[in-house]
Amino acid sequence: MAQYAKPIPVVTDEMRPFFEAAREHRLVVQQCAKCRALRFPAREVCSNCLSFESDWVEVSGRGEVFSFGVMHQVYHPGFAGQVPYATVVVKLEEGVKMVSNLVGVAPSDIRIGMRVRVVFEDITTDVTLPKFAALQPGAT
Repeated sequence: MAQYAKPIPVVTDEMRPFFEAAREHRLVVQQCAKCRALRFPAREVCSNCLSFESDWVEVSGRGEVFSFGVMHQVYHPGFAGQVPYATVVVKLEEGVKMVSNLVGVAPSDIRIGMRVRVVFEDITTDVTLPKFAALQPGAT
């Protein structure tokens, strides 16, 4: 595995199940054990019913681009070779939203509502990042 020059997320205790699943190329989100509401990122209390109990559940990894921004400035040297690049907010079919990157799509080709699916980038032996790729028309 090559040296990774970009910032690497810190794996907190709250988010550990997310990163452990990502290493297995599975996408999971937190679910309230009481009302079953999904939430991401992980947090101690359910915003819906105020329960402190939760589980982690696997989700489809399919969704759509909800919003995006194109970075034209280098904010970290690790991104210098990729400017311009897009950061997207993906709304998963299950309703939760995730901030990530869209791979294989030029920033000028990104559209709100574009159908996407999760892909995984193994960046270190400990951290795998879920990113998204465009779904081909007619794909499920």
